[in-house]
Amino acid sequence: MRIGASLFLIALGAILRFAVDTNHQNTHGFNVGTAGVILMIVGAIGLIITAIMMSTRRRTDVITQTPAGTRGTTYVEPANPVNGPY
Repeated sequence: MRIGASLFLIALGAILRFAVDTNHQNTHGFNVGTAGVILMIVGAIGLIITAIMMSTRRRTDVITQTPAGTRGTTYVEPANPVNGPY
């Protein structure tokens, strides 16, 4: 689940919980407010998992090395010091 889907579930759950009035409707056996709360919780869990996955994914640094008179870009992985100038 991505950030957009998580936010959609949170928004849909909030609409069902706070904006839908079920006092005059026939909803026997189904509580719309409870379904809204469940959707908000699932969306929040998805948002947390997505944030954790995005923060722990592998990143690469782009280092531009330009010897005299030439242009070029070298991609270096930060975890591999053999390829980098650091």
